Amino acid sequence: MKKILFFLFILFHVIANAQYNVRIVVTNIATRPNDDIYVSGNFNSWNPKDENYKLKPFGGSRKGVVIKDLPAGTYAFKFTRGDFGKVECTADGRDISDRVIDVTTDVVQECSIEGWKDDYPVKPKKYTASPQVKIMDTAFKIPQLNRTRRIWVYLPKGYATASKNYPVLYMQDGQNLFNEQTAFAGEWGVDECLDTLQKQTGKECIVVGIDNGGDKRINEYAPYDFTNNGNLIKAEGKQYVEFLVHTLKPYIDAKYRTQKSAEHTFIAGSSIGAVISMYAEMQYPQVFGGAGIFSPAFWAVPQLFDDAEKFNNANMHKFYFYCGGKEGVNTLADMNKMADIIERKTNYSVRRVNNPSGEHKEIYWREEFAEFYIWLMQ
Repeated sequence: MKKILFFLFILFHVIANAQYNVRIVVTNIATRPNDDIYVSGNFNSWNPKDENYKLKPFGGSRKGVVIKDLPAGTYAFKFTRGDFGKVECTADGRDISDRVIDVTTDVVQECSIEGWKDDYPVKPKKYTASPQVKIMDTAFKIPQLNRTRRIWVYLPKGYATASKNYPVLYMQDGQNLFNEQTAFAGEWGVDECLDTLQKQTGKECIVVGIDNGGDKRINEYAPYDFTNNGNLIKAEGKQYVEFLVHTLKPYIDAKYRTQKSAEHTFIAGSSIGAVISMYAEMQYPQVFGGAGIFSPAFWAVPQLFDDAEKFNNANMHKFYFYCGGKEGVNTLADMNKMADIIERKTNYSVRRVNNPSGEHKEIYWREEFAEFYIWLMQ
């Protein structure tokens, strides 16, 4: 009996840690076949121009890439020509859903690219930010990284005529929060949502949106170095969070009427932006009292699970975890693993949401934001 149990244990361990090779082959490219083409997916943080995922000649007119050592799971991806303005589409210019592949063994996936989005004229995007949204600075200094960044600030409608102080929510990927014109895949609509919710609930809040760093986004949102398909990602997340805590927050507190305590200071983000938000919450519990963790890419930095095990603070902290059912089993499993760790502790309020039809896209985070805000402000 002991031998059988030992064998089953070894078998389970082998299966749980199995890794597979995925070969993605493009058999037909309708237009621009000589341009550089990349695979972008949840296995590389949706980087649209990752040289490790660049298609190479695969015989004849075919192109492809081999992704090695992927753990079993469900993966989503699309093809781009270097950025999401040049993402694949249908032959008549319509958007397509993410391609999905289930990995339980070595896989060969053949694909055909019908068209590219930039080959079809589009109407200029409208500036959709409400009057409550202002660009505080187009080049706010980040001394910890020797860079500058655009900062957005949303003020409640009654801010100018009131005398009270307000809670503050700091959010990553600021260009995607308020304005369709600057959003790369649709805005969250945070300003319109809060205009409505604050009128209904009386719970008002200042929102500070920090633009991501473009080609530095993954580095700035990564708290630890990690390797992505053989490519080393040098982490700058520690310095970025120090910027939020020691530079940006003191400036916001001095310029606006804020409630400065951790009880009224929150942070949120999506994907790798959720990772850095989780890290900030755990590293500075005396600064942040709640976090919105949308579709977290915890796979990139498993060290965060160890951080969570050690995380302990006497004050109440709130964690809102969200994941879509179509983002891949790894994303959901990792989110639940993190939520389980936090729930075992005292003085922590946790809510987790799984939307079965949700994908790794702004439209789904936009849909969830209202519930997050209502829960956070209770």
